[in-house]
Amino acid sequence: MLNRLRQRASDEGGFTLIELLVVILIIGILAAIAIPAFLNQKSKAQDASAKELARTAQTTAETYATDHNGTYEGMTKAELHKYEKSIPETSTEAKGSAYLNGVTLLPSGCSGSACEGYKLEVLSTNGAKYFVEKKVNGEIERTCEAPAGQSQPYGGCVNDKW
Repeated sequence: MLNRLRQRASDEGGFTLIELLVVILIIGILAAIAIPAFLNQKSKAQDASAKELARTAQTTAETYATDHNGTYEGMTKAELHKYEKSIPETSTEAKGSAYLNGVTLLPSGCSGSACEGYKLEVLSTNGAKYFVEKKVNGEIERTCEAPAGQSQPYGGCVNDKW
């Protein structure tokens, strides 16, 4: 019996070159499929972060209005940041994340109790822009712009909506 094991061990010389090439080819094909899928995940995460920041800014804007008798007069990036410290105002403050890029009061040039709406702009680290607009009639609209050089649909931006 020991002789048989020795003879079998000496007969097996390992894998042939063809077998090794087939395995390497299979691994290469799987890598070619998987790598683009993984690279796309980073962009999706950046877009999700920007959308979440836009929602947070929207909630903070409503809190601001509650504290100011239902008007948005005087609401700025700095004011929203005072209410919610997790809303960065600049790319430096964001440290590589999305940040609140602009606050526009509606209607344009409003003052006093006439400030009944707003438009918030959040800039994602990949260049996409996400907007939340509360129109004067109370309707909420979420729009977006794909980064320069990208076409839609892009990430969560389809037909300029998210």
